[in-house]
Amino acid sequence: MKHVVELDIDVAQAPLAELYANPALSPQWMDDIARYEPLQGTPGSPGSTYRLVPKSGSLVFVATVVSRDLPNEVVLNLDSPSVTVSVVGRLIPLSESRTRLVSEETFRFRGMVRRLVGVMARPAIARAHRRHMEAFKTFAEAQAASLKRGLTTR
Repeated sequence: MKHVVELDIDVAQAPLAELYANPALSPQWMDDIARYEPLQGTPGSPGSTYRLVPKSGSLVFVATVVSRDLPNEVVLNLDSPSVTVSVVGRLIPLSESRTRLVSEETFRFRGMVRRLVGVMARPAIARAHRRHMEAFKTFAEAQAASLKRGLTTR
């Protein structure tokens, strides 16, 4: 199952790509993530892995950075016992201060029962993907505004 979200974000491509590719920032914009735990490698670099621990529930994902071609693209694999999610984030410059984020998520459920549940959960998965990308847009635009005011990113 594949789902794509496209958003235009009022941030230049390069700084937006840096925010998007930094896994340590994930809990700041993903409302359902309690914490990020680096496992191996330089965080955000190809081959590095980290754990995304949810605030509730037991679906912990181990993420592997497959490739990182900043400021254009980041590719991740998110693995759990029940599903693997391939995430491709493309950042397309629209102007000096505006970028289009195209986030493509492809889900592969393990086992027939989980595949059936995945089909039934498709609308909820699409809503969650859109919610995460909208939250990232809000986060990124707030970070850019803070930098313009002379404040630093926390």
